[in-house]
Amino acid sequence: MLEKLTVYLQYPFVQYALIVGVFIALCSSLLGVTLVLRRFSFIGDGLSHVAFGAMAVASVMGLSDEMLLVLPVTVASAVLLLRAGKNAKIKGDAAIALISVAALAFGYMVMNLFPVSGNVSGDVCSTLFGSTSILTLELKDVILCITLSIAVIVIFVLLYNKIFAVTFDEDFAKATGANADIYNLLIAVITAVIIVLAMNLVGSLLISALVIFPALSAMRIFRSFFSVTVCSAVVAVLSSFTGIIASILAGTPVGSTIVAVQVVVFALFYVAGAALSRR
Repeated sequence: MLEKLTVYLQYPFVQYALIVGVFIALCSSLLGVTLVLRRFSFIGDGLSHVAFGAMAVASVMGLSDEMLLVLPVTVASAVLLLRAGKNAKIKGDAAIALISVAALAFGYMVMNLFPVSGNVSGDVCSTLFGSTSILTLELKDVILCITLSIAVIVIFVLLYNKIFAVTFDEDFAKATGANADIYNLLIAVITAVIIVLAMNLVGSLLISALVIFPALSAMRIFRSFFSVTVCSAVVAVLSSFTGIIASILAGTPVGSTIVAVQVVVFALFYVAGAALSRR
């Protein structure tokens, strides 16, 4: 098995997959802690469905670079969800359900009405579950992913204190002079960027796992925001790396394998947390 892995690691597509997987997992875990603590975990699920619908439209339009449509639409939807979440008539969870279901249905309908290939079911399955799309990345896709990921990481590090304040007590943050609305908007935009990037890794239906599982795993043992964030990042990176390697060796879907690894890690952290709390 070690010899087989050594051979596979020599292929560029495997190297690209590992690089993209690590960067996406790192970004998802950093923002995941904030989203989980604010009880807004499923915004990733909603935005992933929006990205699916936009990707379907981009495919039908024959765009050479689907990102030109998918990224702006997903970012706009993130802003819309943020606005709708503050509307007394449409609560945050209802707004997510409304937009995500509509986008998913519209995307699937468009792909069936205007098929771009003879295997619509296969295209839909690959987009929803990730399948092998991450193993078909080109160098330009990797460069784009690295660039956007670095931008997300830099923004998170530079604005760590503000994000921390808005996450735990938005009213107090406003009282101290921080423009909470701007930081909420920034969080929404960064989330949208991560979701679009993560579609190639685990597919639109499994994206929430990248956001939720590492954060929840870290929270089983650690209590401070900084410790949870660091642990979540380590768990996400190692889980994604292990999942990609395991999927290549076992021939299983990449996205599902990564999520399976994260479930196992969460179970281990849950047991460890329970054991520590009894002491």
